[in-house]
Amino acid sequence: MRSKDEHKQEAIIRATIKLVNEIGFDYSSVAKIAKEANVSPATIYIYYKNKEDLLVSTYIDIKQKMSRAFLKDFDESKPFRDIFECMWLNGFEYVAKNREYFQFAEQFSNSPYSDLVDHTQLDKHFEPILRVIKKGIEQKVIKNVSFEILSLFVFYPILGLSNPKICGNFELNRENIKQAFTLAWDAIKL
Repeated sequence: MRSKDEHKQEAIIRATIKLVNEIGFDYSSVAKIAKEANVSPATIYIYYKNKEDLLVSTYIDIKQKMSRAFLKDFDESKPFRDIFECMWLNGFEYVAKNREYFQFAEQFSNSPYSDLVDHTQLDKHFEPILRVIKKGIEQKVIKNVSFEILSLFVFYPILGLSNPKICGNFELNRENIKQAFTLAWDAIKL
């Protein structure tokens, strides 16, 4: 059995993201991904059971990286608004630097492949955020509504404003991001 190489695995993930973004899920075959990653198709099967496993694993990898980015400089001891603003700015920074990851994740989350993800496992990476939101509700700092509703005002503005297909003319600069943050904050605060 051949051993795994982190560099090859990262090349496979990057090739998967690139090809799916360029030609879609259906046309991104294992052979094309292998060629883009400069590995043999057999090498992909050392890391992944099949194409579905590769796509799901790529999505999970992106979401884990995204959670780490959102949680950069995370400090639960700070006031809720400061924590929220830090996560907000981190989210925009991550998306601005990783548009291709964001594009893949958006496509994936709106595809049938999303049903193959164990979302309870994935949610564990975002647990500190969920804990702080719950604490914000308990302390009556933010509105007591379901997480799904809160996430529309907390996370989706970042996703929407960062998506050039939705907000093509929106410039991701500090002033615009701060302005968007203020609107999101006003929507959830008590």
